[in-house]
Amino acid sequence: MLDATPRDSVLERTALVANPAKTCQPVGAIYAALGVHGVMPHSHGSQGCVSFQRMFLTRHFKEPAMASTSAFTEGASVFGGGANLKTAVRNIFDLYDPAVIAVHTTCLSETIGDDLNSYVSAMELPEGKQVIYCSTPSYQGSHITGYASMAAGFITHMAQKSGVPSGKVMVVPGFINPGDMREIKHYFEEFDIAFTMMPDTTGVFDAPMTGTFEMYPKGGTPLAEVVALGDASYSFALGSCASEAAANMLKNKHDVAYKALPLPLGIALTDELVMALARYSGKPVPAVLEEERGQLVDCMLDVHQYLDQKRVAICGDPDTVLGLLSFVLECGMVPAFVGTGTPAKDFDSQVEALLASFGVAEGVCWHKAETDYFELHQRIIQQPVDLLLGPSLFKQIARAEDIPLVRAGFPVLDRYVHSYLPIVGYRGALQLLKALADTIMDRQDRDCSDADLEFVM
Repeated sequence: MLDATPRDSVLERTALVANPAKTCQPVGAIYAALGVHGVMPHSHGSQGCVSFQRMFLTRHFKEPAMASTSAFTEGASVFGGGANLKTAVRNIFDLYDPAVIAVHTTCLSETIGDDLNSYVSAMELPEGKQVIYCSTPSYQGSHITGYASMAAGFITHMAQKSGVPSGKVMVVPGFINPGDMREIKHYFEEFDIAFTMMPDTTGVFDAPMTGTFEMYPKGGTPLAEVVALGDASYSFALGSCASEAAANMLKNKHDVAYKALPLPLGIALTDELVMALARYSGKPVPAVLEEERGQLVDCMLDVHQYLDQKRVAICGDPDTVLGLLSFVLECGMVPAFVGTGTPAKDFDSQVEALLASFGVAEGVCWHKAETDYFELHQRIIQQPVDLLLGPSLFKQIARAEDIPLVRAGFPVLDRYVHSYLPIVGYRGALQLLKALADTIMDRQDRDCSDADLEFVM
């Protein structure tokens, strides 16, 4: 397994990406579009593109990810995809009857220079139907960039201001699982803050089994609420890399102020969200949240001797990685390697700020944006770690170096139920803490002598 990875030194590279720690922008664009009810995501490119994008989401969520395609062939690649898009839009409205088609570009349509604005502007659409679009070239950014672009696209094309305040806030949750979105809703509900979460994949990628296929499950942000976002009183962007673009677009378009916060993962970052909601609402922290926090602290104290000073390597999406980093530091672990495949200009400075706040000496933690698993593997060989924390893409390294892996973030392709269980908030951190402690203790049981095998630990 991974026998070609150099074991005597780290091979420095400036251009080639090997075993990437990300996927393409359209994957994120589709996920964001499916978080709005009655929307059909549309991939303006070849059939192979949308097949990959749907497959990636379906394998993570174990639920069908619906999306259509412009089905480029050689002719569209040479002469442009305008005719393909026009035909596709007509067929989609006729066959699948979505309220909105959300178009995103691909490498091919971007490379040949297709102008979606002119294509869509010239279309004659059925009454009450709409086509929105955003630019998501796969040769730059990542699925996080695509998610941010599509979320902002909904604001650009749909949010309107009537002049009558709605009394609601917009919550942009970032690229997280439906279980995490439900947990974030819990915080706003406890503070009795009226909100619209956009996008919202609850009830879409965690919809119950009914025995009947639904093209548009009951979940997702209602379209009327997306339109009404122009009348929102405030916005919260959770995880700035994935969420701030939408909040900033609403501010620029309709002068709605916003607060960008880290993804609320672990104690300190969840505290930031709680205190921001307390300040906004003018209400004290609800007793139920104080209780959840206390339970988390109690459990962290119970297991601290198993996690303390354990070396961990973390990889994944930047917002998630920063949250995971904060939490492992709170648990007394040593983050030896921290990386993301997504271009994120502030990633390294945010990592350094977190390390400094916990008194971690310079040089203890190697960190890098736009890295890949090939580079991480080389560095882990040189300085072994006790644990890997991140997506399923860590799995080959875990097997090759016999290092236990705790799966968290996106994508998790080889396990089930994870998308229903949060890792954000105090209750989510409790589940993550259990996974970390169980994995370390399982390894201890596996490796110890018969005389040291304990039933009570």
